[in-house]
Amino acid sequence: MRSYLPFIAANPRFLTFGVLATLFSSFGQTFFIALFGGAWREAFDLSHGDVGAIYSGATLVSGLTLMWLGRLIDRVALWRYTLAVCLALSGACLLTGLVPSAAMLAIAFFTLRLTGQGLLSHLAMVAMARRFVATRGKAVSLAAVGHPVGEAVFPLVAVVLMAALGWRGAWLLFGAVLMVGLAPLMLWLLRGAERDRGNGATATKGMAVQAGNPGDRSLKQVVRDPLFFAVMFCMLAPAFITTGLFFHQVALAEAKGWSLSWLASCFIGFAATQTLGGLGTGTLVDRFGAVRVLPMYLLPLAAACAVVASFDHPLTAAVYLGLAGVTAGAGMTLLGALWAEVYGVAHLGAIRGLVQAMMVLATAAAPGLLGWLLDGGIGFSAIGLGCAGYAAGASALLTVLRASLLKRIQAA
Repeated sequence: MRSYLPFIAANPRFLTFGVLATLFSSFGQTFFIALFGGAWREAFDLSHGDVGAIYSGATLVSGLTLMWLGRLIDRVALWRYTLAVCLALSGACLLTGLVPSAAMLAIAFFTLRLTGQGLLSHLAMVAMARRFVATRGKAVSLAAVGHPVGEAVFPLVAVVLMAALGWRGAWLLFGAVLMVGLAPLMLWLLRGAERDRGNGATATKGMAVQAGNPGDRSLKQVVRDPLFFAVMFCMLAPAFITTGLFFHQVALAEAKGWSLSWLASCFIGFAATQTLGGLGTGTLVDRFGAVRVLPMYLLPLAAACAVVASFDHPLTAAVYLGLAGVTAGAGMTLLGALWAEVYGVAHLGAIRGLVQAMMVLATAAAPGLLGWLLDGGIGFSAIGLGCAGYAAGASALLTVLRASLLKRIQAA
């Protein structure tokens, strides 16, 4: 971990830019939006199922839209793309604070999911992967630290502001802060970052890629590559499993006999192991490459699901979330580094846009599918075993695919 200190010292502004992008993507993440579910049900006379259906539909459409908007980062200067995304997220928060009906709430969900979970996270990962080569793993893992920090900090902020200002006032304040605070700060960090370039940074002025290397693959080539979809089937496991379990965490707590406050407190452990998992994986990626590390990262998630399936003791919650956090952190680092390693950076925005869209679609499908299983009388023991089987099987498949990925890199 000490190897991170000189790297941070050499690139403080650009790394801070990445951390802030992932941090403020929290406003479009499920863990944050779900905090306001009760207020929306009361305001618009909606059931749990109504809010879930609206949310899943909006998430699905946002994922499809992301495939188009994500590729624009390949053609537009980074500062323009950053400004547009920050202002769009600000507008999404303001819209959420002003929604007069359930129909407008659906539009608000769509804009929050697209700009927060989608574009702002996409922006951070593409920018890090493009700028850094030899230290790409460290850069991506450091930028991803914003995710667990947001998970640890923003829920409390939201609860306090809802109590003080109401849910509408809270969202209006979020929008104002993003507009007058985050957007100018991000642009300032980008301007200063040009003076930081060093210690693994490459000269990608403006960050809109122009030519690329002969081995770089276009999006059309990638979508014709069966290897890409085989790997993505495996890498969608964490997004699908954790979103499904997190969305139904109240039902999980009731089934296990855990208090909801205890389960919520265990998310601090999730944030901690997510950070450690991401930073540790970053060091391994820089040393061995993302492809060689890939098969191992799903094993903690498989163990977490097996724990959920097998035990009811309250400490089970801490163990389950701690193990899941390791995979979540490692996955963010690997997703940021892997595709640049395999397909190059010339079309990285378009490729990561597709990847991010697939992740969003997985998060849209999980709550409904797990809810359908629970409604059908299938308990968390069976669900946990099924999820453990998916994660373990995906890890085994990645082990088989690793040789093909390495050949692809060597041939580029």
